[in-house]
Amino acid sequence: MHTPSEAPLVGVIMGSQSDWATLRHAWDILETLGVPAEKRIISAHRTPARLVDYATTARARGLRAIVAGAGGAAHLPGMVAAMTTLPVFGVPVESKALSGMDSLLSIVQMPGGVPVGTLAIGKAGAINAGLIAASVIALSRPDIEAKLISWRERQTDEIAEEPVDEG
Repeated sequence: MHTPSEAPLVGVIMGSQSDWATLRHAWDILETLGVPAEKRIISAHRTPARLVDYATTARARGLRAIVAGAGGAAHLPGMVAAMTTLPVFGVPVESKALSGMDSLLSIVQMPGGVPVGTLAIGKAGAINAGLIAASVIALSRPDIEAKLISWRERQTDEIAEEPVDEG
């Protein structure tokens, strides 16, 4: 998504390949808004060294926000948040066992002092995580702010004023 001249500003990370079906919605929003981003698979349980390296170097590499999605025990967002002061936006991925409630509760119930901004389960949460990350970037990038404003105006314009019969 980014050119070599423009380093990524947002990291989109997930616990496994299967989480990409959900996290790609955050990626798509960032791409639509022109936010330079990177995507990685980082498992809190299966690749802990990769997790530590990613989280502890994120700021120095130029990232300004991280979208972290995970299912099941969903430790990835909280572990990343424990190792960086960057804003971390957690996306609970829908699980087969408990329809994502396990993921949601694992992410939202962080102890005081280790914040993770937690979004809705699944696609809607991923879209909103992408939008929130873009909003963070827009604070210092007028070009991204303009695209975000335009995106939101288009969203508003697409809503009809009156319902129609669908028959």
